[in-house]
Amino acid sequence: MFRRRLNRLFGGDEKRADSRTIHVGHQPCPATDAFIQPKFCDNRIVSSKYTVWNFLPKNLFEQFRRIANFYFLIIFLVQVIVDTPTSPVTSGLPLFFVITVTAIKQGYEDWLRHKADNEVNKYPVTVLEGGKSQCKKDSEKIKVGDIVEVEEDETFPCDLILLRSSRDDETCFVTTASLDGESNHKTHYTVPDTEKDLESLNATIECEQPQPDLYKFVGRMHIYRDGQATAVRSLGPENLLLKGATLKNTKKIHGVAVYTGMETKMALNYQGKSQKRSAVEKSINAFLMVYLCLLVGKALVCTALKYVWQSQPGQDEPWYNLKTQKEKATNLYLKMFTDFLSFMVLFNFIIPVSMYVTVEMQKFLGSFFISWDKDFFDPEIQEGALVNTSDLNEELGQVEYVFTDKTGTLTQNNMEFKECCIDGFQYLDSPVPMDRLCVTDGLCVTDGLCITDGPNSKPQEKACKEKEELFLRALCLCHTVQVKESGPGGVGGWVRGLDQVDGGDLGLEEQCGFIASSPDEVALVKGAMKYGFLFLGSDCKNMKIMNRNKDIEEYELLHVLNFDPVRRRMSVIVKSRSGDILLFCKGADSSIFPRVKQEEVDRVRRHVERNATDGYRTLCVAYKQLPVEEYEKADTWLRDARLVLQDREEKLTAVYNQIETGMSLIGATAVEDRLQEQAAETMEALQGAGMKVWVLTGDKMETAKSTCYACRLFQRTTELLELTVRTLEGRGPRREERLLDLLQEYHRKAVHDAAPTKATAKRNRSWSSSSQEFGFIVDGATLSFILNNSRYRSLFLQICQNCTAVLCCRMAPLQKAQIVKMVKSSKGSPITLSIGDGANDVSMILEAHVGIGLKGKEGRQAVRNSDYAIPKLKHLKKLLLAHGHLYYVRIAHLVQYFFYKNLCFILPQFLYQFFCGYSQQPLYDAAYLTMYNICFTSMPILAYSLLEQHICMEILMDNATLYRAMAKNALLRWGPFLYWTALGVFHGLLFFFGAHFLFGNSALQDTGQVFGNWTFGTIVFTVLVFTVTLKLAMDTRHWTWINHFVIWGSLVFYVFFSFFWGGIIWPFLQQQRMYFVFSSMLSSLSAWLVIILLTVLSLLPDILLVILRPPQNPHRRQTGPRLPPSGMSTVFMLSQTPSTHTFRRPSPTCRNVKQDCCCHGAVVQVPEGAGLKNWGNDGVGTGSSVPQQDPAF
Repeated sequence: MFRRRLNRLFGGDEKRADSRTIHVGHQPCPATDAFIQPKFCDNRIVSSKYTVWNFLPKNLFEQFRRIANFYFLIIFLVQVIVDTPTSPVTSGLPLFFVITVTAIKQGYEDWLRHKADNEVNKYPVTVLEGGKSQCKKDSEKIKVGDIVEVEEDETFPCDLILLRSSRDDETCFVTTASLDGESNHKTHYTVPDTEKDLESLNATIECEQPQPDLYKFVGRMHIYRDGQATAVRSLGPENLLLKGATLKNTKKIHGVAVYTGMETKMALNYQGKSQKRSAVEKSINAFLMVYLCLLVGKALVCTALKYVWQSQPGQDEPWYNLKTQKEKATNLYLKMFTDFLSFMVLFNFIIPVSMYVTVEMQKFLGSFFISWDKDFFDPEIQEGALVNTSDLNEELGQVEYVFTDKTGTLTQNNMEFKECCIDGFQYLDSPVPMDRLCVTDGLCVTDGLCITDGPNSKPQEKACKEKEELFLRALCLCHTVQVKESGPGGVGGWVRGLDQVDGGDLGLEEQCGFIASSPDEVALVKGAMKYGFLFLGSDCKNMKIMNRNKDIEEYELLHVLNFDPVRRRMSVIVKSRSGDILLFCKGADSSIFPRVKQEEVDRVRRHVERNATDGYRTLCVAYKQLPVEEYEKADTWLRDARLVLQDREEKLTAVYNQIETGMSLIGATAVEDRLQEQAAETMEALQGAGMKVWVLTGDKMETAKSTCYACRLFQRTTELLELTVRTLEGRGPRREERLLDLLQEYHRKAVHDAAPTKATAKRNRSWSSSSQEFGFIVDGATLSFILNNSRYRSLFLQICQNCTAVLCCRMAPLQKAQIVKMVKSSKGSPITLSIGDGANDVSMILEAHVGIGLKGKEGRQAVRNSDYAIPKLKHLKKLLLAHGHLYYVRIAHLVQYFFYKNLCFILPQFLYQFFCGYSQQPLYDAAYLTMYNICFTSMPILAYSLLEQHICMEILMDNATLYRAMAKNALLRWGPFLYWTALGVFHGLLFFFGAHFLFGNSALQDTGQVFGNWTFGTIVFTVLVFTVTLKLAMDTRHWTWINHFVIWGSLVFYVFFSFFWGGIIWPFLQQQRMYFVFSSMLSSLSAWLVIILLTVLSLLPDILLVILRPPQNPHRRQTGPRLPPSGMSTVFMLSQTPSTHTFRRPSPTCRNVKQDCCCHGAVVQVPEGAGLKNWGNDGVGTGSSVPQQDPAF
């Protein structure tokens, strides 16, 4: 990559920077003897981030870019440099733990990438030396210009231009499942007029520089022959074999390498996917700033009060603590600054650095719950849900707008030919009686088109036979369908197979003998087959069809004018045996009608509109006969445009538009695309959960509107507000005036004049409500006006926000992304979700906060670019209403709980300074400071955040309104945050002053000996650990053996560690403050009483709330088991408790547990630390009250 950048910076002229020249087989060409071939990158694939030499510095640099890690690094350095009250270990060890765990995880993942790279790079490949002799090379040693041989079922080692194929028709078939997920066979062609003997091939290839688009490639090949002019051939995507694709149905091929290594399209597509941030992360950062301000405020207060206190006579230099000469010479302001830093270090644990690690682990482990959920498994494709990113789990519970595609998302993309219209006459696809069938040589065909339903005035008439046959020939020729190689039965064999298969089941298209990337084309070919015209395949640019008379017709395929979303049509130019040159075109009515004779449009338009109203997908079919002179002119235009390297697509589109004019309209087709399973129920549930559903589709308005009614997005009582080209009536300035008038009229109707009870009616989704509901319809052409004018955009958005559903039809892919961006950036920054199944949905999937890909029939581009992928639309209901709801509640509780427990931890330490002369004396031992967040309190909250189900999944899915309770980041707003903070302050004050009250009695041991300051701190810390852990236990509604193990295990571990830490003399410690302190403390009944009493008093409000608070809803209190069985398979894989964890579907007795957990307000965070006055200091192993270095109280 570096070499390529240098070449672009310093090498060659400007043209060389935009294209590359490749010598095929590294053979010099006569015309370019003086040309020095540039160096290209090798074929090594490098997906790893690190090497042995740069892992440590690079990984550390990336980790310390995080604010929390950098903050604790600064604190650690301050502790090392400045004389601080706590050991550097207290900050260094947690930071070291976080950095080490993250580095090990990232290092292991990178090692796996290195291992995968070596498997690819060391794969043996056959390379032709001099075009003839074969030699084996490692894949990484392939160079640009090498001629590579690939055999059937092998993957291509780099991007190749196809030079030779073992097939007679000079084609090959490949599958690109590893690139875009499409399992269908795609046809690629050799470069025309190249020598069969590659040894004598003398050519260069000029092509564009590497770029990531899998479906775009422009280039040309210059072929040099002795004594002849140089031949130039255009190169396009049909000639390019991509790295990672697999050769199928072809024994072997030879190709020349054009892009290698990290410049292949596959490698470029796996680089630079943008990161999405959840709203929870933004809340964490906001709360972190509040606690950072608290930290600075505490440090400033203590620093100021220290110097106020020392200003009193005798306090600055008491007789027992005289200053040294160096201390007296120290600058006052410098000493104040160092004291401020010391207080910052003392209170720094209020910032929960370990929370980031816990959140990352919760997201990573929680993502497996979606993948393991058996309810998401689809037996048809034998796949379940897929999680591409775990950073957005909680966003699934916050979705406010859902943007969905129609074809393949709301519908099955399972096309079935229903009817057609020829010259204004309707032909229904009805069952044909046996006496109407003609069976010959095993072929079953219809004898003529006799099932008609023409205009009312001519109910049983039909089009002339010539028009019928012309229409069916157009269906058989105007496509890119391929026929699989014939089996033992020949053509008749696979045709007989077709008769036994339901024509609407496109999942069996390969069994039917057809290979196509679009299910529409297969449906039309099968529709023509039902009426007696069979497509038999193509051979060396010759297309063969069998007509109703069982005669084989052969056409030479001259040109294919490819389909694209902008033109919305495709055409072929063919030549018959008689020499006639015909152009057949099919496409959307909006793109066909302006290009045909207008007197023919009215006869077909009404059928198209009626079919669209019925929910069918319609295509119009047209043709024209090209005179030889016109064809020669078109052929020249096409060849010239295909040889252009710069702006080839734009030039080709201009030529296509010039050729596709003056056509004759033959008829139209109607194909049915059935709704997805449970599509209506899913959309109704999403609307019941308070989400706004927008349908963004490229289909025509009538078809899309019918689908919206079928999905219950529109009801029969819904008033539709239409803003389309048809409603604007006029052009130019008058059109914009009409647009503004309509927007203002709709705004008055939907916004100003809306009933006050409208919001309540929408919440209940009561279709019988007296308040009027509105639906909004807009098309792509009108939308382009709206998006380019801020005033229009504002009115449009306000109208849409007051509609139950919005339909945007005739949309281009870019417009879909623009709509999502407009809503996403509107007032309130609502959380958006986009779901689609095709490449045209990728832009809106990437633009939305959460992108969902459906594993449909339009390839896997949407799945590859999505955050989550599900097999069917019906799975979206559980993904959002159950998984999303629970993920949000869990992580919200995790965040609030972390701030709460750290506030409980530090507040006593802050209070302690008022009783120790602001001397920065720590309340807790260094071991407790270090272990609190790492060991004593980390595992219970992690288990809670993974396994908690405050409401069982069945109830969450049955009651969509529960989803609304968490809307707008409800649990991470300032109200809940202040509640948790207040609770933390209450607990911190209770811990400190409760223990302080105990120490008012000077004799606390049987020996009459008083406790010291380390015992005081240990009592406070013990109450703290038990209180915050039991608080979490009381909030837990779903108990598993894992919860029991980590909660009670953490408490047992704390007691065991305290005994162990204070019961042994550790040789590496210079002083052992905690020796026998814990054991001595527990020997006092007073200490036991205080620990139990303070813990109960701290939890008393929660206990009373649980006992006295009545259930909010009859269905919300769990009267049976704690948590009934649910479909959340992942939880049960981790916690196999027979009574509550199973993979079976939920029992009807499942009831919801109380909702006061996680939802009854906010979890308060309690500061840590407190101080004490008038007690002794536990000596090293003696328990004496003689002070060491700590200040007098």
